[in-house]
Amino acid sequence: MISYPDYLRLLPKAELHCHFIATMRPETILELADRNGVVLPTRDIDSLLDSDNLQDFLTLFVTANDVLRTADDFAEVAYQGVVDAVRDGNLRYREYFVNSQNSRRYLAYPDLVDGVIDGLRRAEREFGVGFRIVNAINRALSPEDAVAMVREMIDHPRDEVVGIGQDHLTEDGREAPGMWVEAYRLAEANGLRRTAHVAETLPADPESVLVAIDDLHVDRIDHGYRAADDPDVLARLVESQVPVACTPISTLVLSGWAPEPDHRIARLIRAGANVTLSTDDAVFFRTDLGREYVEGLGGMGFGPDVAKRVSLAGVEAAWCDEAQKARLRADFRAQHLALDAVLDPASLPGAAAG
Repeated sequence: MISYPDYLRLLPKAELHCHFIATMRPETILELADRNGVVLPTRDIDSLLDSDNLQDFLTLFVTANDVLRTADDFAEVAYQGVVDAVRDGNLRYREYFVNSQNSRRYLAYPDLVDGVIDGLRRAEREFGVGFRIVNAINRALSPEDAVAMVREMIDHPRDEVVGIGQDHLTEDGREAPGMWVEAYRLAEANGLRRTAHVAETLPADPESVLVAIDDLHVDRIDHGYRAADDPDVLARLVESQVPVACTPISTLVLSGWAPEPDHRIARLIRAGANVTLSTDDAVFFRTDLGREYVEGLGGMGFGPDVAKRVSLAGVEAAWCDEAQKARLRADFRAQHLALDAVLDPASLPGAAAG
């Protein structure tokens, strides 16, 4: 028999909110900095990775991005990230946010995405982990720059690059989802999927969820936690069933929200929102997919039925083709049955809601 924490770690998982840069191993950051002649603020990994607010974290994000200079660098990081996620949380499918605007000083967009694709294809051959890529708007840049980014994607199509998302904050520290309408409309008109980082931290506006749904026409929402604080927004989110990619440990690091039964993610789940779980920035937040489920769902008091529902929700919300979804769906259900058979009921949390 296995314990409930082991059950949660071994559940098959589809991760939909993963920033590519933050899959880079700490030692790889140092190695690539040396290889590419990049001077880091410090070579002490603990000091380099420490951040307890969103602005400090974004500074780290830019620093880590700067060590990646070649397509081979991106391929190396892509492959290693899959190895780590399979080992630590039974990853079976993942969608990555890349940041072509951040890397254009060193690498053209086609070379960047081709490097990522090469590394992920190698990992797919060896471990069977599927993937897609989402190019993320840097919100510290202009709306016009975002439109240019989408045009570049249209001019250089790749089957593996399926949509756009967002990263960073505006220069004055806001999410400001309404600034990006033109880029989102262009993406929609050209068949690209759309997601948006909204309602992430306490200063964010719950109604940004509605801007994402009504103005950006998103297929998915990243974070969305503040919806739990506004009954009208929450009701709309639940009614729409727009998938919400949540990341429990990042809320602990950036907002101090411990994974407990009253956590905003728990409130979204209990209200009937279409929630999936991801790491957000795994290495930078010292987390992995297993931890997100064990401390996230376990800490919030949810039992195996909810855990399996969240696991499958990641498949249904994925932006791969229907044939790949069908394969993932069948694989997940088979693994759920096998894990159910060896779960020790005595290890379930007394407050389990599943």
